[in-house]
Amino acid sequence: MKTGQKDAYELILEAIDIGLYKPGDRLVESELAERFGVSRTPIREALQRLETQSLLARDGRSLIVASLDHNQLAELYVVRAELEGLAASLAAQHAAPEEIRVLREMVEDDRQRLDDPAALARSNRRFHKQLHLASHNRYLVQQLDLVHRTMALLATTSLAAEGRSEKAVGEHDAIVSALEARDRDGAHAALKTHISTAFETRLKLDSGSDAAG
Repeated sequence: MKTGQKDAYELILEAIDIGLYKPGDRLVESELAERFGVSRTPIREALQRLETQSLLARDGRSLIVASLDHNQLAELYVVRAELEGLAASLAAQHAAPEEIRVLREMVEDDRQRLDDPAALARSNRRFHKQLHLASHNRYLVQQLDLVHRTMALLATTSLAAEGRSEKAVGEHDAIVSALEARDRDGAHAALKTHISTAFETRLKLDSGSDAAG
């Protein structure tokens, strides 16, 4: 794997995010160093950092990719809804017209991805990141980055649920429409509805499959 300019932390985080390593998988320094073509020292430092952020957990002497229990999942979605709602509200006030147009284009492009949950999940992350940046609040963006890193511990995407893709794109459409109208309250409400529906969908997925995140 070509590392480019990414450091060991980013490489491991990305591997978890794309599902190369799933919750419960053991991470071994030597194997990671070989896979990413870096020395063991930065790998060790990256693992320590990920453990501090609760993305990795101890299993005896080994480090494994952490998993979220029901309570942690509920707590995560509560925080995500509040922070992203704030981001949407601020974006309605501060986003440049160009930023809103980019978000609108993302929604329109996603209508072509409704039959590909994996591609839509990647696009969904880009949409939310762009929305965070449009808030023009660096401290909020930092906190949301941490929340979304933790989202990588979910082994499945709620977009895989039947009918969810189309509804999710419709919810994104409502968010962008509120931004276009510079409606802070509307953007906040549309975003919180979106997250609430995603959480409900994930709970239904989890109740039907022990393997679901």
